[in-house]
Amino acid sequence: CSCYYDYYYIAWKQLQRRVRIVIGEMHFLKTRDEDETANLIWNDSAVQHEKIAELRNYQRINHFPGMGEICRKDCLARNMAKMMKNQPQEYSFIPKTWIFPAEYTQFQNYVKELRRKRKQKTFIVKPANGAMGHGISLIRNCEKLPAQDHFIVQEYLDKPFLMEGYKFDLRIYILVTSCDPLRIFLYNDGLVRMGTEKYHAPNDSNLNQLYMHLTNYSVNKHNENFERDETVDKGSKRSIGWFTEFLRTNDYDVAKFWGDVSELVVKTLIVAEPHVLHAYRMCRPGQPPGSDSVCFEVLGFDIILDRKLKPWLLEINRAPSFGTDQKIDYDVKKGVLLNTLKLLNIRGSDKKRNLAQQKAEAQRRLYGQGSMKKLSAASSEWEKQRHTLERRKEELKERLAQVRKQISREEHENRHLGNYRRIYPPDDKLLLEKYENLLSVAFQIFLAGRAASLQKEMNNPLKRMKEEDILDLLEQCELDDEKLMGKPARPRGPKPLSSMPESTPTPKKPRDGDSSTSSCNNSSSSESEDGEKEDHLTKGEKRVSYDLGDTTPSASPTLSGPMRRSISCPRSISSLTAQSPTNESRTFMPKPSTPTLRPNSASRSHSLNRSGSACRVPHSNSLGTIHSNMGESLLNLRTKEQEAELTRQTLTALNEMKIRFPGKSEEEAEMVLDEILDNWKYHKPKVASYWLVKLDSMKQRKVLDIVRTNIRSMLQRIWREPDVDSLHLYRLFNRVFNRLLWSHGQGLWNCFSNSGSSWETIFSKSSDVVSPQELQCCQRLVQLCRDCLLVVYKFVADSRGSLTGLSPEWDDTR
Repeated sequence: CSCYYDYYYIAWKQLQRRVRIVIGEMHFLKTRDEDETANLIWNDSAVQHEKIAELRNYQRINHFPGMGEICRKDCLARNMAKMMKNQPQEYSFIPKTWIFPAEYTQFQNYVKELRRKRKQKTFIVKPANGAMGHGISLIRNCEKLPAQDHFIVQEYLDKPFLMEGYKFDLRIYILVTSCDPLRIFLYNDGLVRMGTEKYHAPNDSNLNQLYMHLTNYSVNKHNENFERDETVDKGSKRSIGWFTEFLRTNDYDVAKFWGDVSELVVKTLIVAEPHVLHAYRMCRPGQPPGSDSVCFEVLGFDIILDRKLKPWLLEINRAPSFGTDQKIDYDVKKGVLLNTLKLLNIRGSDKKRNLAQQKAEAQRRLYGQGSMKKLSAASSEWEKQRHTLERRKEELKERLAQVRKQISREEHENRHLGNYRRIYPPDDKLLLEKYENLLSVAFQIFLAGRAASLQKEMNNPLKRMKEEDILDLLEQCELDDEKLMGKPARPRGPKPLSSMPESTPTPKKPRDGDSSTSSCNNSSSSESEDGEKEDHLTKGEKRVSYDLGDTTPSASPTLSGPMRRSISCPRSISSLTAQSPTNESRTFMPKPSTPTLRPNSASRSHSLNRSGSACRVPHSNSLGTIHSNMGESLLNLRTKEQEAELTRQTLTALNEMKIRFPGKSEEEAEMVLDEILDNWKYHKPKVASYWLVKLDSMKQRKVLDIVRTNIRSMLQRIWREPDVDSLHLYRLFNRVFNRLLWSHGQGLWNCFSNSGSSWETIFSKSSDVVSPQELQCCQRLVQLCRDCLLVVYKFVADSRGSLTGLSPEWDDTR
């Protein structure tokens, strides 16, 4: 690989030496500065957008466009203020800040209010785009501040956490490898930078003693008290590794401390993500979403701790110093650079591979391969439906390729983390859900009235789907296509032995909690109206297949056959584990004593196959990794009898669950639902307009999340499993939720209108094993989703008088 880096100050020669040492250890070759084909470009200044636009796909540059939105002090304060207004509890880690001259009046009003309460506070004044402690001062007499100068004013944290009597801050190194999707890594070491005079609370006599109040290395190194010590526990500059041990030795909660720091970093970068992503897309307009990023960035977060050990964000440096005045600088900063380059996966073959891809793409454009036929004004309805299906399939296949590429990227990251750890996306599913909600708020703030295409992409439900869900949707597209083309339905699964419960012809639901009858199933009337049979279901009843025999999965560990899923896909993992020849695996696959739903997966279309390279049998090392990662969960698997009992308890709990109407009792809520169902002819067009037209995909998902969140809590309580995503039953629930949201909510509406394909078809075409009790749980889940929609519809109609959207009260999922 080749790389070049450019600097415009002679003072950066130390940084040049550090980069030279690291690229030498990585076996890179430094090229001439004017070489435009280098694999890696290291630039110590802000990068022009034109420079990023000119980069080839295999190149990497060490800055993102738009990152100045959090790296300039005034932009950070402005963007944080917007998020604090929407999420005050989540964004309480930055001191109160005013941007001059725009907020001069607000600041003076705040000071007058303090004076009225007979309080006095100290404020710190900083240049809007300053660095290295230049131009910083402390004030208590706020009337002397100029009203027209451009700077920021912050409340001074006058009760910091002290070490040996000195104030200090932490330099945390953060690596962002991609903004699409966002991926953040925290380096496990860093620097503790201490003041050089004993700290005392600010007063009129010590405001000018900057060696006491400022912790910047560039300021304190000029003090005669600055200690340059090579030992880890002495000196004015120490490592964060030592500081962590210091906290542990003094009985502080180290895990909570690092959790708080990680959350601070992620929440701050969530604020920047809409700006960075939009700027990146403007620079790389032809680059498909999810492709390899040409940008990465190493950021330096400056964090201070108060006496309760709460972290507060001071500022963010997009070009942190890599100078090495001391051995501790050398050890920490060399590790940051070395681990960064290893994690980026820069290879010498990238340039050749990119050239081959460009040639292949040019050939496809030349011969018109892969391009869809455009519709004319005279196109028939049949042609329009075919065109819609083809577009949907192309969209799903593109997303499937992105998901599989992301899986491969994560496997490389897990092998080459070094001293980094990934903090976004986190492994904790509940924490990830919280971050995604904050990210959604950040995009809503940013996208208000602009960037319509980006707004549409952010609302795309496919972004949250996993590989197996996308495969299900792809197959549904192909089934619809076959039906449209008039092809006969293919036989699926073994001989059907029992039938699905029939639905009642009206949407009136049973009130006794009995789940043996589902009001969401399609009735025989829908079959006669459509005039078509689907999946060999006879008129008057829906059939599913129960297999009383062996439960050996039809998919082989070599992933051969027409249906191929990636190794990390949950169903592929279960197939690999189930067919493992070891005794341990066989003990976990007893022959079931109860009937189980086992449809055949052999009818999957060949168009869903992976490419040639992806179809190869994985190397034994990768298989070993899968089994080693799953070892702990396999040892904790319950017996079939235990799982059946827990499923029965889950079904009982689901039958007891009710959708509450805000401000009404359970009996009143039941009466509301009865009134809607009794007058269904009146409410049907209004509910349809509300669900299918007025609610976008994000708000539709928000309605169903009311049910999803409560079911997660219930499963955690019954199964005593904090990570319910690993449960087979919850994966079934997720597939049902996705099916109900299918085609912009049409899946759930089919449960009301008795038309279209039923949600149960996802199991008749699946390789998953579904027991009758699990099927009843899914039926009750759909019933709860129906009730939830009706309650939301009625609540919005009553509270606003018009069906314009969701009330803020529905953020509370209780």
